[in-house]
Amino acid sequence: MHEVLRALIDRDRTVDQELWGSFWEQLRDGALRSGETVALLSSLSTRMPDRDTLVAMLRSLDERRPAVPARLEGTANIVGTGGGPATFNISTAAAFVAAALGVRIVKTGSRAYTSSCGSHDLLDRLGIGRTTSYEQTEAQLERFGIAFPGNFVYPREVALLARSIVPMDLRMIGGFINSVGPFLAAVPVSAQLVGVSDRSLVPTLSHVAATAAATVAGRRIWLCSNELGVDELVSSVDNVVLTNDGTDGIRLPAEAPGTGTGTGTDAIAELRPAGGGEDVVDHFLGVLSGEGTGLATRTVRLNAAALAVASGLIDGWPEAIGAADDALRSGAARELVERLRARPARRTAATVRAR
Repeated sequence: MHEVLRALIDRDRTVDQELWGSFWEQLRDGALRSGETVALLSSLSTRMPDRDTLVAMLRSLDERRPAVPARLEGTANIVGTGGGPATFNISTAAAFVAAALGVRIVKTGSRAYTSSCGSHDLLDRLGIGRTTSYEQTEAQLERFGIAFPGNFVYPREVALLARSIVPMDLRMIGGFINSVGPFLAAVPVSAQLVGVSDRSLVPTLSHVAATAAATVAGRRIWLCSNELGVDELVSSVDNVVLTNDGTDGIRLPAEAPGTGTGTGTDAIAELRPAGGGEDVVDHFLGVLSGEGTGLATRTVRLNAAALAVASGLIDGWPEAIGAADDALRSGAARELVERLRARPARRTAATVRAR
């Protein structure tokens, strides 16, 4: 049994970067015993490792990557840990709205993990392709103001893990990969909004952000959570945003009573994914056209505004929310989708399943 697995099972010591490197080498060479990768994923998904072990793991993966381009100034990414109640593709909708108001967006994601339609599933149905290199990503960003990187931004070790457990599905024991997925993608954005569905993970992920485990130095990372367990900001409840930029964090209160927003199960119903025979694309485009529920519109607007503030494009929250509202209601966000749909979709294999 590899020492990494032994340490994770016994929980008696920290796994350092060198030991993680040894594990990845054996994984690449096919030298691990049968079942060791299943045991690894099962252990990690049952209980999050200690903070130093997690940071060491992420750094060990970073050091094995090809070189990542310099940071793209003024760019932002929105991504969640998955889990929580099923909703429509809030983060993808917010990415389009933010791009339409002028934020440069590089949006990562993958196929569905706990939801019925992940961001990559939705892009396929829309006919919008993912990029296959950093050069292509930057070219799409320059042309449209938004780009959707494919699986090349994730460590190849994740794909090796997925293949090593076949015929098991990564969704069965890959909860850990989903939870840390926002920190696995090497995207050179200057700001990242990370939705965390399980609030018990916030301290650990906050430590990861604070110790600069992300691949781009100086990146602003905002971790958001709420009582609903939705891995995006939701306008009908209080949201807590923890930052890694030396500030005290941000508390975004629920909208004032009387605006028609719901809480609890009412809110989840208003944020539901397409169902009952409703087409996923029609549902998504309806939200971007201002035809969704009131809470859906306000929630997308709030997340787009957060991207505008985090990226540095707009300083004040009222101004950012107003700009997001204009981009949504004017049809600019829907028009951006249609411009991208004119390009042929490029299908890629799934690796990390972060919504």
